[in-house]
Parts: sequence; structure tokens; C-alpha cells
Amino acid sequence: MTDWYQWLLALHIVSFIAWMAGLFYLPRLFVYHVEAAKGDDGREQLFQVMERRLLRAIMNPAMIATWIFGLALISIGVVDWSAVWPYTKAVAVIAMSAFHMWCAKQRKAMEAGAYTHAGRHYRMMNEVPTLLLLVIVFSVIVRPF
Repeated sequence: MTDWYQWLLALHIVSFIAWMAGLFYLPRLFVYHVEAAKGDDGREQLFQVMERRLLRAIMNPAMIATWIFGLALISIGVVDWSAVWPYTKAVAVIAMSAFHMWCAKQRKAMEAGAYTHAGRHYRMMNEVPTLLLLVIVFSVIVRPF
């Protein structure tokens, strides 16, 4: 079990890091996209390609891998369900998945030319993954609850 645990934990952490990198970068791309000069089709298309590739090639697989390896860790019995930290982590991971889906929805809207928010909104939304990251890391490492 020790060998499996170490491999699953390493793969969980690596996939989580990749997922976080995408969650940090995609909203920043949204800022640049909406603030780009309208009517410049070259820039529009460049941002659309970057956003689509980031989401489909990096973020989606990383999120799926994070969930798979996390659930595999749970299945081998390494979580103490009598403590509070697994529940705070679970809520934060579900919220992060919801944020991921929100980003996917925003990307589709931008691709369709429906700019519903200004750059300032995406700058503020760019802080959501950081807050969730803090909850997850402190829940698992410090276990304050």
C-alpha cells in the first residue's frame, strides 16, 4: 500500500499543480481578450485559440486526473473522515470545479463574441482559485479544524 500511496499522491499533486496553473492563467487571458482592441480579428482569433487550447489540452485533463487520483487516494483509506479537514477540502475542490466550469462557459461566450464582463471583473475572478488553493492546502497540511 505504501508504494501505491506515494505514486497516487505524487500524481495527484502534479495534476493539481497543472490544473491550478490553468485556473490562474485562463482568467488572465480573459482580461487580455476583453481589453484587446475590438475589431482586430487577428488578436481575437489568437486569444480564442489560446483559451481553447489551454482549457481543452491542459485544464480539462488536469482536473480529471486530479479527481481520479484524489478519489483513488480516498479509496485506499488514507483519509480520516472523523476529522473536519477532508470536508473543507472537498467543499473547496467542488468549488474549484465549479469555477473551472464557469471559466469554460465564459470561454464559449467569448468565442461567440458575447462579452458580458469587463476586464476588471475577470481580474477579480482571477483571485478565486488563489483563495480556494489556500483553503485546500491549509486544510490538508495544517489541519486547523
